[in-house]
Amino acid sequence: QVYVTESGGGSVQAGGSLTLSCEILGTTFTRYCMGWFRRVGGKEREGVARIEKDARTFYVDSVQGRFTISHDNAKNTLSLQMSDLKPEDTAVYYCAAPIKVATGSCKLISTFGAWGQGTQVTVSN
Repeated sequence: QVYVTESGGGSVQAGGSLTLSCEILGTTFTRYCMGWFRRVGGKEREGVARIEKDARTFYVDSVQGRFTISHDNAKNTLSLQMSDLKPEDTAVYYCAAPIKVATGSCKLISTFGAWGQGTQVTVSN
């Protein structure tokens, strides 16, 4: 069984910073990729950032230059450092790992089958 647990959400004023952390246990597919996603209200979940097996990182355009995804192999922890936060970053943030992987599939949200419970990030003016 795969366990995904996020922490680090909270409330911050615009321009502030937060760091989210995630522990993923019970799967070896994290060696291919891991990711952070977010959902605003009833909208579809959006990919925010992912890290792939060769340490390449990918970001949605709206967070490029403000967010940094990283993985600590020793602690098996995935992090998302968020700076210069904006009200539009307000969302529930999810950490996720794939449950199966095919070539090129890490770019697809459908590849990620193990999800955490989510952590709320609220950015106010």
